[in-house]
Amino acid sequence: MFSHVMIGANDIEESKKFYDAILATLGYKPGVIDEKGRCFYFGNGGIFALTKPIDGMPASHGNGTTIGFAAENPEAADAWHEAGLANGGTTCEDPPGVREGSGMKLYLAYLRDPAGNKICAMHRVS
Repeated sequence: MFSHVMIGANDIEESKKFYDAILATLGYKPGVIDEKGRCFYFGNGGIFALTKPIDGMPASHGNGTTIGFAAENPEAADAWHEAGLANGGTTCEDPPGVREGSGMKLYLAYLRDPAGNKICAMHRVS
C-alpha cells in the first residue's frame, strides 16, 4: 500500500544512530545518507526515511500518528525496544507486551524517537 514513509528529524546523525540500532534488530542495514542530507532505509516492500523539515522549522511529532515496524516475534520486539532506549529513545504507552482487541492478539512495544515521533514494533500473535 505504501511506497515510503518519511519523518522529520532535527538532528539526522542522532536519529540515524537511533534508527540504525532499532532497525538492525529487525534485520535491516544501516541507513544511507544522500547528497541532500536525508537518511534512507530500504526494505523489500518500501522505504523509511528521515529528513530535516523543508520549511526550516523544527521537526515535531504528529499528534495521533504512530509508525509501526513488523517484528518476527516478541523477542525481536523486545530487542528493538531495548536498542531504542539505549540509543536516545524514550518509552511511551504501556510496557512491551500482548494486547488484545477487535479479535486480534498483538505483541506491541512503543517508543518515541529523538525527535518525538511515536513508533511501534508489532508482532501478530497466532
